[in-house]
Amino acid sequence: MVRNKTRAMLTMLGIIIGVGSVVAMIGIGEGSRRASLAIVQSMGSNTLIIFNGGSGGANSRMGPMGLGSVEVLKEEDSALIERELGASSVVASTPQVRTSAAVVYKANNYLTSIQGTGPRFDRIQGWELGEGRLFSERDIRSQAKVCLLGTTVVSSLFPEGGDPVGKVLRIGKLPFEVVGVLASKGAGMMGDQDDVVMAPYTTVMRKIMGRDRIQNILVSAQEGKADLAEAEIKALLRQRMRLTAKDEDPFTIRKQDDLVKMMNQQADVMTMFLAMAAGISLIVGGIGISNIMLVSVQERTREIGIRRAVGARRRNVLLQFLAEAVALALAGGLLGIVLAAIALAVLKDFSSIPAAVAPWSVGLGIGFSAVVGVTAGILPAVKAASLDVIESLRYE
Repeated sequence: MVRNKTRAMLTMLGIIIGVGSVVAMIGIGEGSRRASLAIVQSMGSNTLIIFNGGSGGANSRMGPMGLGSVEVLKEEDSALIERELGASSVVASTPQVRTSAAVVYKANNYLTSIQGTGPRFDRIQGWELGEGRLFSERDIRSQAKVCLLGTTVVSSLFPEGGDPVGKVLRIGKLPFEVVGVLASKGAGMMGDQDDVVMAPYTTVMRKIMGRDRIQNILVSAQEGKADLAEAEIKALLRQRMRLTAKDEDPFTIRKQDDLVKMMNQQADVMTMFLAMAAGISLIVGGIGISNIMLVSVQERTREIGIRRAVGARRRNVLLQFLAEAVALALAGGLLGIVLAAIALAVLKDFSSIPAAVAPWSVGLGIGFSAVVGVTAGILPAVKAASLDVIESLRYE
């Protein structure tokens, strides 16, 4: 290996790319998982979301995106939940609607998410106010055209800086006064949380979306009582809707734990497919090592004959070539891990994904390298060990 540095490096190239790809893909998958979980957890502890549409039937086959075709939730349901369950399991509740629209300030135009919610959304979703004020109950009742901006929207509409509070911008064709700026929450696989405009849900629902029904309700449960809150909310809404025991729920409740579990499952599937795709490079690298080792056996036939003539046994020759194949694979694996760590560090600096080398992926990469080395080296090693001594000594 030392005498033939170029050939050894070219032999290791497939393993370097394979192991580096596997470690990098796993790191990206783990980073995406952490970012997405951070977004879910930043919604606030013990958060529940009540969607229009039942968990059974046609809606359920489409998942959360299919919920909402049967609009049974009312604005009053949020206040009912908070009033009736405040003493037992619920901290706060607010109606919610979502849409997207162009937001315009002077010559700057930006398409963003418009979220209509109540005055207690900050407590439920864990938002903090950067500057200005939150909208009030009076703003909700009067359908006031006031809004709060996320930091991404601020940087897009006010690229030259300055305080946006007090400025008037347009959402669609309507003028809105900016009354506050939300503190940054960051971004991840689920999107940029700061790319949002918050406004009273009554204003968004009726004046921007042109509808009179809310889309969902956000609820914050008391610490450790999310399951109790889910059961009590379900019973309360069924009672309000006058459903019988045989009727299915025309709404769906999702807890934060359910969202975390779903994100974990999605991240696991993504990481597995990424690792499998990168693992193909390991197979190609193993084939490369096997081919080069077969050539090496051919070139070193006379050397093998001399070793056998002075007393080396077949197993000594077999172990020599097997050890060389494993050494090549392990060296390539270690170089691949180093390159993956550098690539992930660069990615972390230039993106919002906290990609990092997962400790278990290092062990996986080294283990794969050893297995590939042994597998790729068996055939050349057996061929070298089975060479006839006399014929080897005569080989030119």
